[in-house]
Amino acid sequence: MGTKDRYERLREQATTSERDSSPHTLLAVVSLAISLLLLAPLVWVFLRAGEIEFARAVELLTSDTTVSVTLNTLALVTGVTVASILIGVPLAILTAQTDLPFKRFWTITSALPLVVPSYIGAFAFVSAFGPRGVLADLLSPLGIEQIPTIYGLHGAILVLTLFTYPYVFLTTRASLLSFDGTVVEAARTLNHTRWEAFRRVTLPQIAPGIAAGALLVALYALSDFGTPAIMQYDVFTRMIYNEFGARRLDYASVLSMLLLVMAIGILAVESRLSAGRDGAYVSSGSHRPGLIRLGYWKAPALLFCGAIASLCLVLPIGILLQWLLRSGTGYSGGGFAFEASYAWNSVGLAAAAAAICVVAALPIAYLSARGTSGVSSLPERATYVGYAVPGVVLGLALVYLGLRYVPFLYQSVILLVFAYVIRFLPQAVGATESSILQVDPSYIEAARSLGYHPLSAFRKVVLPLVAPGIAAGAALVFLTTMKELPATLMLRPTGFETFVTYIWLVQGAGYYGQAAVPALVLVGLSGLSMLVILRREDTS
Repeated sequence: MGTKDRYERLREQATTSERDSSPHTLLAVVSLAISLLLLAPLVWVFLRAGEIEFARAVELLTSDTTVSVTLNTLALVTGVTVASILIGVPLAILTAQTDLPFKRFWTITSALPLVVPSYIGAFAFVSAFGPRGVLADLLSPLGIEQIPTIYGLHGAILVLTLFTYPYVFLTTRASLLSFDGTVVEAARTLNHTRWEAFRRVTLPQIAPGIAAGALLVALYALSDFGTPAIMQYDVFTRMIYNEFGARRLDYASVLSMLLLVMAIGILAVESRLSAGRDGAYVSSGSHRPGLIRLGYWKAPALLFCGAIASLCLVLPIGILLQWLLRSGTGYSGGGFAFEASYAWNSVGLAAAAAAICVVAALPIAYLSARGTSGVSSLPERATYVGYAVPGVVLGLALVYLGLRYVPFLYQSVILLVFAYVIRFLPQAVGATESSILQVDPSYIEAARSLGYHPLSAFRKVVLPLVAPGIAAGAALVFLTTMKELPATLMLRPTGFETFVTYIWLVQGAGYYGQAAVPALVLVGLSGLSMLVILRREDTS
């Protein structure tokens, strides 16, 4: 090979390398720009808190109210997380490893409470067990005039646990179904009892799955606004919303900063556990240990499953139906007639958020799935910061960013949709990335060898194959946007009502019956998201 030939070959290799790296560079730039745009509002929380004078900041941070709210929040998060583990793990074991009758039925009923928005569950529990509620009416003829109050910490823990424990149930059950059962049988051959084999072999294997679900529960409990507000329990989200309404901006920003730090701390713990999850949580074989025969414990197990399903599903849906059928003061009228425009507003906002999330998720997901550098996944991880930020903090940040820098967008639909994109983009990214990972990279290389431009090769080869994943991500964003409450309350244009703002309005005014139809519609739509999850689980 002559010098000229070698030169031509080297130049061709350099051209090919440059051609292959150019799309990834462009993807990295686009993904980074999207990530920075999404994170920008969150920076405001720290900047706004930094504008407060040091002495004033110390006064606010050490005030009795701040200390009390911090302890209340920690107590709520800890209580809900522990209680969710105590319910979710036994249900996962019963439906995955025992001869429990009707296991498929109990699996579905154990997962379905996720479809009930926790604030609707809280309204139902107050209606059932609150003063002048259903239970009080039933006990009154028996001479029992007073019942323990549902309000406060215990009520908030009860409601949040019943509607968030499925996170622990689903992740623990997935762990149980995926780990290799031969190690359990090996332990049994060494004369370990069933309990000893579970404690020494199974539990360490599924512990990351339990922890992953528990951290999701903790993050939800930390960021939830509706349930603590309904249960009249002061936590960060409720206090921030109240301070925002009272225009005490400095205190609201300090509380927001503290809440954001706690959320990032939980996210960091989750990230560390995810990094060490390989080999323990991922399937290592199709062999599963034999079923545990419940024997005399079968009846208590059925009673346990039935009690949880009754509290999480039968009670709230029954209360909603009661509101729908009853009439009289507190159930109808009040000048709060539901208008069809509210439904269209919800659908329009959710559709816009889903469409934008799909477009923004595509480059981020593709870079994370196909990127070759160590920083390829950074934009994808950055999107999860927005997901972890409580809606009330995000709403506060966007309100003041809008007022200060883009006043023409303040109280506009554009700013509201932007908030939804920040909150729910990770759902679209996750679904899209998992679909891209299932596409053989050689398909793209084959299309490139035929002379297709990278963008054309992606459009003609990859896009049709990942379309189902993109559609699933869009569906999840659409449905979760329909349920979002705090950011919608804080950012919606004046007079612009949606399903959730209307429910919040009529519940606050005491006209429960007016909320029945939109609440039932929301629960039904949320059920569709569960169908998407179960369908993807069956497919995988």
